[in-house]
Amino acid sequence: MSDITKIAELIRGIKFAMVTFVNHEGHLHSAPMTTQDEEFNGTVWFIGAKDSDLVRSVPGNAQVNLGYSDPAGHNYVSINGTAELVTDQAKLDELWNDGYNAFFEQGKEDPNIQLIKVTSNGAQYWEGSGRVVSIIKMAKAAITGDTAKLGETKGVKL
Repeated sequence: MSDITKIAELIRGIKFAMVTFVNHEGHLHSAPMTTQDEEFNGTVWFIGAKDSDLVRSVPGNAQVNLGYSDPAGHNYVSINGTAELVTDQAKLDELWNDGYNAFFEQGKEDPNIQLIKVTSNGAQYWEGSGRVVSIIKMAKAAITGDTAKLGETKGVKL
Protein backbone atom coordinates (compact mmCIF):
# COMPACT_ATOMS: atom_id res chain seq x y z
CA MET A 1 0.00 0.00 0.00
CA SER A 2 1.41 3.41 -0.94
CA ASP A 3 1.87 6.12 1.69
CA ILE A 4 -0.79 8.32 0.05
CA THR A 5 -3.23 5.40 0.01
CA LYS A 6 -2.54 4.73 3.71
CA ILE A 7 -3.13 8.38 4.67
CA ALA A 8 -6.31 8.44 2.54
CA GLU A 9 -7.56 5.32 4.33
CA LEU A 10 -6.91 6.79 7.78
CA ILE A 11 -8.58 10.19 7.18
CA ARG A 12 -11.52 8.91 5.12
CA GLY A 13 -14.76 9.89 6.83
CA ILE A 14 -13.21 12.34 9.32
CA LYS A 15 -15.37 15.45 8.88
CA PHE A 16 -13.08 18.07 10.43
CA ALA A 17 -9.38 18.84 10.41
CA MET A 18 -7.65 21.20 12.81
CA VAL A 19 -5.62 23.49 10.56
CA THR A 20 -2.64 24.99 12.36
CA PHE A 21 -1.00 28.05 10.83
CA VAL A 22 1.26 30.94 11.79
CA ASN A 23 -0.83 34.07 12.33
CA HIS A 24 0.19 37.66 11.53
CA GLU A 25 1.80 37.99 14.98
CA GLY A 26 4.02 34.94 14.33
CA HIS A 27 2.08 32.70 16.74
CA LEU A 28 0.73 29.23 16.04
CA HIS A 29 -3.04 29.22 15.82
CA SER A 30 -5.53 26.48 14.91
CA ALA A 31 -8.97 26.49 13.38
CA PRO A 32 -11.36 23.61 12.66
CA MET A 33 -12.12 23.30 8.96
CA THR A 34 -14.57 21.01 7.18
CA THR A 35 -12.91 18.22 5.25
CA GLN A 36 -14.18 17.79 1.70
CA ASP A 37 -15.59 14.47 0.48
CA GLU A 38 -12.70 13.99 -1.94
CA GLU A 39 -10.26 11.10 -1.83
CA PHE A 40 -6.89 12.24 -0.48
CA ASN A 41 -4.27 12.35 -3.24
CA GLY A 42 -1.70 14.61 -1.59
CA THR A 43 -3.87 17.71 -1.95
CA VAL A 44 -6.54 18.85 0.51
CA TRP A 45 -9.14 21.54 -0.25
CA PHE A 46 -11.01 23.75 2.20
CA ILE A 47 -13.60 26.49 1.80
CA GLY A 48 -12.72 29.40 4.06
CA ALA A 49 -13.61 33.03 4.59
CA LYS A 50 -11.43 35.84 3.24
CA ASP A 51 -11.78 37.71 6.52
CA SER A 52 -10.60 34.74 8.65
CA ASP A 53 -7.22 34.64 10.41
CA LEU A 54 -6.27 31.55 8.42
CA VAL A 55 -6.86 33.13 5.00
CA ARG A 56 -5.23 36.42 6.02
CA SER A 57 -2.14 34.54 7.27
CA VAL A 58 -1.43 32.45 4.14
CA PRO A 59 0.26 35.18 2.04
CA GLY A 60 2.74 35.87 4.87
CA ASN A 61 3.41 32.25 5.81
CA ALA A 62 1.89 29.43 3.79
CA GLN A 63 3.11 26.59 6.04
CA VAL A 64 0.22 24.72 7.65
CA ASN A 65 -0.43 21.50 9.50
CA LEU A 66 -3.64 19.48 9.29
CA GLY A 67 -4.60 17.38 12.31
CA TYR A 68 -7.09 14.54 11.88
CA SER A 69 -8.45 12.58 14.83
CA ASP A 70 -10.46 9.37 14.92
CA PRO A 71 -10.60 8.55 18.65
CA ALA A 72 -13.06 5.68 18.14
CA GLY A 73 -10.62 3.90 15.83
CA HIS A 74 -7.54 5.11 17.75
CA ASN A 75 -6.16 6.65 14.55
CA TYR A 76 -4.48 10.04 14.25
CA VAL A 77 -2.91 11.79 11.27
CA SER A 78 -0.85 14.96 11.03
CA ILE A 79 -0.20 16.33 7.53
CA ASN A 80 2.21 19.20 6.92
CA GLY A 81 1.98 21.23 3.77
CA THR A 82 1.80 24.52 1.96
CA ALA A 83 -1.45 26.47 1.66
CA GLU A 84 -2.43 28.43 -1.42
CA LEU A 85 -5.38 30.77 -1.90
CA VAL A 86 -7.19 29.79 -5.10
CA THR A 87 -9.93 31.44 -7.15
CA ASP A 88 -11.63 28.74 -9.25
CA GLN A 89 -15.41 28.81 -9.72
CA ALA A 90 -15.48 25.26 -11.16
CA LYS A 91 -13.68 23.91 -8.08
CA LEU A 92 -16.00 25.84 -5.78
CA ASP A 93 -19.00 24.38 -7.63
CA GLU A 94 -17.51 20.90 -7.19
CA LEU A 95 -16.87 21.31 -3.44
CA TRP A 96 -19.92 23.33 -2.43
CA ASN A 97 -22.78 21.83 -0.44
CA ASP A 98 -25.74 23.51 1.23
CA GLY A 99 -24.12 23.19 4.66
CA TYR A 100 -21.87 26.12 3.76
CA ASN A 101 -24.93 28.40 3.59
CA ALA A 102 -24.72 28.58 7.39
CA PHE A 103 -21.34 30.34 7.07
CA PHE A 104 -21.85 32.44 3.96
CA GLU A 105 -24.88 34.71 3.95
CA GLN A 106 -25.04 34.96 0.16
CA GLY A 107 -24.47 31.25 -0.43
CA LYS A 108 -22.03 30.19 -3.10
CA GLU A 109 -22.03 33.73 -4.53
CA ASP A 110 -20.76 35.29 -1.28
CA PRO A 111 -17.72 37.50 -2.01
CA ASN A 112 -16.12 36.41 1.29
CA ILE A 113 -15.58 32.81 0.08
CA GLN A 114 -11.99 31.71 -0.39
CA LEU A 115 -10.78 28.33 -1.62
CA ILE A 116 -7.71 27.05 0.22
CA LYS A 117 -5.58 24.38 -1.43
CA VAL A 118 -3.07 22.54 0.76
CA THR A 119 -0.32 20.65 -1.01
CA SER A 120 1.11 18.04 1.35
CA ASN A 121 4.82 17.73 2.03
CA GLY A 122 4.69 14.89 4.52
CA ALA A 123 2.65 13.23 7.23
CA GLN A 124 2.89 11.36 10.49
CA TYR A 125 0.29 8.83 11.48
CA TRP A 126 -0.54 6.76 14.49
CA GLU A 127 -2.72 3.76 13.75
CA GLY A 128 -4.23 2.08 16.77
CA SER A 129 -5.16 -1.52 17.30
CA GLY A 130 -8.77 -0.66 18.11
CA ARG A 131 -10.38 -0.20 21.50
CA VAL A 132 -10.83 -3.83 22.59
CA VAL A 133 -7.37 -4.93 21.46
CA SER A 134 -5.78 -1.88 23.13
CA ILE A 135 -7.52 -2.62 26.44
CA ILE A 136 -6.35 -6.23 26.33
CA LYS A 137 -2.77 -5.19 25.50
CA MET A 138 -2.73 -2.60 28.30
CA ALA A 139 -4.07 -5.12 30.81
CA LYS A 140 -1.44 -7.67 29.73
CA ALA A 141 1.32 -5.05 30.04
CA ALA A 142 0.12 -4.08 33.52
CA ILE A 143 0.23 -7.71 34.64
CA THR A 144 3.53 -8.68 32.99
CA GLY A 145 5.34 -5.35 33.34
CA ASP A 146 6.06 -5.36 29.61
CA THR A 147 5.47 -2.36 27.37
CA ALA A 148 2.24 -2.42 25.40
CA LYS A 149 2.55 -1.90 21.64
CA LEU A 150 -0.80 -0.27 20.95
CA GLY A 151 -0.39 0.43 17.25
CA GLU A 152 1.92 1.69 14.56
CA THR A 153 3.41 5.11 13.94
CA LYS A 154 5.15 6.18 10.77
CA GLY A 155 6.39 9.38 9.19
CA VAL A 156 6.06 9.64 5.41
CA LYS A 157 7.22 12.09 2.75
CA LEU A 158 4.49 12.94 0.26
